[in-house]
Amino acid sequence: MLNKLVSGLVKHIDGFLMGCLLVTIIVALCVLYSASGQSMDKISAQMVNICVAVTLMWIAANVSPQLLERIALPAYVIGVVLLVGVALFGEISHGARRWLHIGVAKIQPSELLKIAVPMMLAWYFSRRDTATNIKDHLVGAIMLAVPVGLIMKQPDLGTSLMIAASGFYVLFLAGLSWRLLMGAAVSIGVMAPILWSMLHDYQRRRIEILFDPYQDPLGAGYHTIQASIALGSGGIAGKGWLNGTQSQLDFLPERTTDFIFAVFGEEFGLLGNLLLLLLFSLIIGRGLIIAAQAQNTFSRLLAGSITLTFFTYIFVNIGMVSGILPVVGVPLPLISYGGTSLVTLLLGFGILMSIHTHKKLVTS
Repeated sequence: MLNKLVSGLVKHIDGFLMGCLLVTIIVALCVLYSASGQSMDKISAQMVNICVAVTLMWIAANVSPQLLERIALPAYVIGVVLLVGVALFGEISHGARRWLHIGVAKIQPSELLKIAVPMMLAWYFSRRDTATNIKDHLVGAIMLAVPVGLIMKQPDLGTSLMIAASGFYVLFLAGLSWRLLMGAAVSIGVMAPILWSMLHDYQRRRIEILFDPYQDPLGAGYHTIQASIALGSGGIAGKGWLNGTQSQLDFLPERTTDFIFAVFGEEFGLLGNLLLLLLFSLIIGRGLIIAAQAQNTFSRLLAGSITLTFFTYIFVNIGMVSGILPVVGVPLPLISYGGTSLVTLLLGFGILMSIHTHKKLVTS
């Protein structure tokens, strides 16, 4: 009886992927303990976030891809309507309008779009599997541009970039031609002055600081400078767990969230960084295998987008911390403190597991 119960609970859990995720989360808790100044309150709060996220991942893993395909359109429409609601009635906090009160709850609709946008585009292109053309990709680009534009207006550059990436990967995997990509790249280059003028002052400042953080070492460049010092001082083997001076002496800002990779690099060094990247690579590799083995176009496009978006999170955060990309407020996936990003990521991995395990059921 107990064996049947356990088997039913884990039937739609991919063992390899789950194992990699659990190891990464354990590493995250160890790093967070150090980065937070050994705060058990932070650890307890993150444990609650993990429990909620894992529960939602399990629920998503047990939802069939066929049901996900049916709810893709309404989820997208609801998400866009909520974004419009944020623009009109949202709560302003720290100069940004990102939250919306719904009855007794306060929600951030942009998080819903991280899943709803790739689902919607995967649904759209799955219905044009045999005759995808330029017009279809233009329609898909418009579907992507609407929520991305609304989120950029909040403003929330980090989230809008991640949603743009998730949608772009669906367009690319659906057969977006290289000629269109090159044309888009040239167009962006030509429009760069216009796009630059559309950025907020703080966003332009971040790009300027990328090229010379020492022009404002105690202001906008402070984060980048301190992160570079932390990474460099870690050397090959690191200073050891709980022994990072940049984090323990409060030189490193945002050390539990956006810049937690600098804490990890200082304490565990280059070798630790390589092991963490190997762990991330195993997760990405498993996701790409699931995407390649998906039974239909919707599942393949959605799985591919979820996996490549996870890679983008990693690339952007590490690039941001190491000073090769501007600071855009993107957390290190599974490692940074916080519940919102963790829930979204594990929901995505739950969908990957659903695509893989339900495929087995259908083909057996």
